[in-house]
Amino acid sequence: MGKLLCDSTTVAETTFQTPTSPVVHRRDDPKVTVDHSEQTLTISAQTTWEDVIGLEDQQRRHLQRLQSKGVLWKHPKNDESYPVVVFKLSHGGDVLADGNCLFTASQRAMLASDMDARGLRRRTVRRFVEDFGSVSGEEREAINDAIKHMYSPDLKNGWGIHVVQEVKLLAKKEDRVALDSAIGELVLLGMQREMAAESIYSERCIAVNDGPSWAKYMSICGSHDDEYDIITLQYTEEGLLSIDENREGQAAFGDDIAIEFLATEFKREIYVVQAHGSDAMVDEENCVFFLPHRPRSEICEPPFFLFMKGTGWCGAGADHYEPLIAHPSSLLSQEKVAAVL
Repeated sequence: MGKLLCDSTTVAETTFQTPTSPVVHRRDDPKVTVDHSEQTLTISAQTTWEDVIGLEDQQRRHLQRLQSKGVLWKHPKNDESYPVVVFKLSHGGDVLADGNCLFTASQRAMLASDMDARGLRRRTVRRFVEDFGSVSGEEREAINDAIKHMYSPDLKNGWGIHVVQEVKLLAKKEDRVALDSAIGELVLLGMQREMAAESIYSERCIAVNDGPSWAKYMSICGSHDDEYDIITLQYTEEGLLSIDENREGQAAFGDDIAIEFLATEFKREIYVVQAHGSDAMVDEENCVFFLPHRPRSEICEPPFFLFMKGTGWCGAGADHYEPLIAHPSSLLSQEKVAAVL
């Protein structure tokens, strides 16, 4: 796999929008509309929660309530001009864990038949670049700090929270032969292979530590046409643990920044529904969380939903997104829904 190893709130529920018009296109009208007629065309072969693998009984029961009772969504402006909608959430099927899962799941959740995952990735990165260039200096610094914290952490700190920390670097595909040659020269001088690789990659590759480098990183979709490969240095508190040289061309996994700018591009909220198991030490009523990601602009469409299986209280390892399909239904009573968003 190209990896070198060294010795040393109460539950808030998620809504998946099922827009029927090509909701993938941005609209100027801030009024939310949901077409119920076409919606029925997408329900025929829905996956039940019984079919979803990797869930504990308490997670499954809670998620089944989201499908049977639904979740209530109101536009943040909360006035009569915007309809109140109940969405019944069903699982939208498995997606490949190829690094593109955020965008593949979003494409399915939006029912965006006219756009693929790579197209969504490109639009997300483009939206980020445009907005990043127009924000204030203070906000730009805050974004850069968040990126640096995720991908170029200070290895002198953070060990009370993390057992392993990762540093992401970008190597130009056209430079891989030269990088290998430089590493080989250090090995011939007596340096261990992994130490030589750490030295050369750290010196000659691009650190993902600010907006421009994040845009390069998040543009990587695992295609031969990518300009860069992702190099991952893994560290423990004792030092270098391993190096993933990623010679197969792994795509960049979507992160919270990508979700925010995906939401901004389509002027919709995105709810990540995170379901935790018994290892999170929460009871059944509190095992599902709705994590809202709001656009940086006005909301002009109903939300859509993504599903994440949490493996612990902090969601450790839960970086794989799956689609939720939101089936709109009429509101009978606010007390009868599974949750209010």
